[in-house]
This record gives sequence, C-alpha cells and structure tokens, in this order.
Amino acid sequence: MNDLLQKLMINATELTRNGQLQEATQAIQRALRGGASEVFGVSDPATPPPATRASIPSGEALVLDGLTRVIDPPPEIVEEILPERSGVAVKEAVDLDSVEVDSPREERWLDGSFTHQGRTLAYKLYLPPGATGAAIAPRPMVVMLHGCTQGAADFATGTQMNALARDLGVVVLYPEQTQHANAQKCWNWFKPQHQQRGRGEPAVLAALAQTITAEHHVDAARVYVAGLSAGGAMADIVGRCYPDVFAAVGVHSGLPRGSATDVMTALSAMRSGSALAPSGGAGSPVPPTIVFHGDADATVHVSNGAAIIEAARKATGQTNGRMPSARTAEGHSGKGQRYTRTVYADEAGRSTAEYWQLHNAGHAWSGGSSRGSYTNPTGADASAEMLRFFLAHPLRA
Repeated sequence: MNDLLQKLMINATELTRNGQLQEATQAIQRALRGGASEVFGVSDPATPPPATRASIPSGEALVLDGLTRVIDPPPEIVEEILPERSGVAVKEAVDLDSVEVDSPREERWLDGSFTHQGRTLAYKLYLPPGATGAAIAPRPMVVMLHGCTQGAADFATGTQMNALARDLGVVVLYPEQTQHANAQKCWNWFKPQHQQRGRGEPAVLAALAQTITAEHHVDAARVYVAGLSAGGAMADIVGRCYPDVFAAVGVHSGLPRGSATDVMTALSAMRSGSALAPSGGAGSPVPPTIVFHGDADATVHVSNGAAIIEAARKATGQTNGRMPSARTAEGHSGKGQRYTRTVYADEAGRSTAEYWQLHNAGHAWSGGSSRGSYTNPTGADASAEMLRFFLAHPLRA
C-alpha cells in the first residue's frame, strides 16, 4: 500500500474508533476511489473471471439443502492429524521480520487444497501485489465463506472483495464447501457437531486460516471471517469458537450460532427466528461483529441478524460490566437503497458491534456485482464497510 492510501486508511480507522462513522465511510471511499488507477498506475484491478449467475432456488434450499446427509467420517479417521496442503509444503518457522519479498509484484489468484481431521477443502487465495525488494509487512486477511450453491470464484466475483483488497493490501481466502459434505454446498451450520471448537467445519476452517497465515506472512492479529447466508451462519460460529484466531466477524443474511440443532429448528429459525438461545454462555468472548440483513429477506428472517448483534452486545456487557451504548443513523446507498445503521460502543467509546438493516432488501449481498450470484448491486457496499470495520479491530492481546 502506498503512503497516501495508508494515511487515508489510518484516518478512517481513527474516525471509526471515535464514533465518526459517516466521516470514516467517506475516508475509506476516498481511499478506494483512488483505486488501482491512481495508486498503482493501472486501470483494470484484477478480479476473478465472471461466473455464470446461478439460478435462485426458492425457500430453504438456499441455506439448508442436504440436511439429512451424514458427513462425519468414521471415528477411526477423526483423530488429530497435521494440516496438509496439496502441492505446497508446510514451511518451517522463520524470523518473518527479516524475510525479503519473494513474490511477484503482480497480484496472484491461486488454487489450493487443505486437509485437517480427515476433511479436505479446496480453496482460492487472493494475494495482493508485493513491493519488490522491500521487507514484507504483515498483511491482514479476510476469510470469505460462500452461500449455498455458490463456489469460491462466484463469491469473489459477486462481492468484489478482491478489487477492494488489492488497493488495501489485504489477503483474501475463499474456502469452498464440498458436495460430499452437503449436496448444495451449504456449510452445515445447523448441526451440533459443526458448532463447536475442535470439531467439524469450524476446526478445519480455523486450521486453514492459521496455515495460510503462517505461509503467506499474514498478520495473525488481523485475521477476519465473513460470510453470506449459510456462510454467514458459519462465520458467526467460527468467530465465536475461535476468538483467539479471528479478530472480527462479518455476517450477511445469516443466523446466530446455536439457533438450530436439527432440521426442524433450522427451518423454524429461518422462517421466524430462533426459539433457542444463541449458544456461548455468560462471559464467552465474542469478536467485534458487523451484520448486514435485509428486512425483506424471505429466506432468512431479519430477526436472525438482530439476534447475532444482541448476542455480541450481551457478551460485551458481561465482559465489561456495562451494556454497550447505541448510536443509530439513517442513510441510503448511492443508488438509493435505504438502510439504518446502528453502532454499539463500549465504555471507552470503541465500537464492538455494527448492524446494518437494509430496507426493502432481500437475500443477497448488498452492493455486490450482478456478475455473481445472490447480489444486490443497488445496496450499500457491504464489502467496503466490512473491510472498514475489520481494519479498525485488530485482535487484542
């Protein structure tokens, strides 16, 4: 990242911490408008090839298809194993402060495979351009979890996260669910074995994030996770299971951890909100969380977004002995989509949670590209706002 862009992002971070959200958004928009053409001297920021827009099935298939598939491997292969990556060896520990850049100046869009506890995931990895000949500065990373029927390339295209990450020097990791695990490639957020630390999908996703962090000189204090729909539900689970790995969480049109334990409770939670209390317990840490949810979402009821925020708010109150205060503002995107943004801050004035209720919006990534599936191009830019929120929240020691 060049000096001008870095200064603009530092300014945006300080404004966010001070509660000046409109000014922070304007600052990051100025930084991003500089983009590749002004900052890097090119006019076509790299982005994955366009994906064919997926047909949108109705109802629960978007979040739940494949509910009855048994995906746990036999007990004899569930034992802890060392992470393995196809074609790339796990590197020995080195003094990263002395490492010189060995990557090309141009960004890279890589394919990989990762195995942990008998589960294997394919993934795509976006690496922003390096500065040739200079010492590597540790970079932040966002782990992006797609929704049902989507894949890594489609999700990257729809969210346009790579284009933003290029300008901000952010690594982006896109794990991809397998059809063996779920017929429609949904993350299995509704099964208890995938809602716990050290088990199932949360364990493999956290291990993958840690491996990429070590291999690509990512700043371990600035690793974040975000997702859409079933991916958003899994992002909330992973963030709450591994608050020592993920510094902040972004959930778009998802459900809270523990909102379902089987098929029937999952369907109920999607249609009208969960009757179950979100799991975690008193005093359980919850990373800073930003949520986007359309109030016209006919697939996942909007009350689920509010429940994620309420769980984060209560966790902060239990930790600090005081419930976060709220500031609410109305606004609209550049294309006219209205929203209400509520920010919750702790006693020191630091934001701990942020909720964007998107008015008259359905089950789609706000501000995304129509070249990807399940996007709402007229909405507020969820990708840019998540990055703003993430970069203002490094992991606390």
